[in-house]
Amino acid sequence: MNTPAAAGDFLVAAALVLVVAAATAAALTRDPVRQSVLLSVLGVCLALLFLLVQAPDVALSQLAVGSAITPLLVLLTVRKVRRSARGRPEDAAQDGGAAEDRRGGGR
Repeated sequence: MNTPAAAGDFLVAAALVLVVAAATAAALTRDPVRQSVLLSVLGVCLALLFLLVQAPDVALSQLAVGSAITPLLVLLTVRKVRRSARGRPEDAAQDGGAAEDRRGGGR
């Protein structure tokens, strides 16, 4: 049982466990910043898995897209959304009380 094939199977099984753990952690995390970090970890685990099953071209693509570009886009989007939400005043202050005038409270 101490053959190279058994060792390879063990490594693939270990990589699958890492992929399942990283995917579960990413799915259960509520904070988008932490999700993007876990998505990057998931991308690295998937790249390792693809490398172990002898698909180096897919592993390189996964490493570039899944570990770098996608989490970066998520982080930039979260930053943009948080920045625009922080700079926006409340609805009542935004329309200058016009909503109250329309309801009849400003007569």
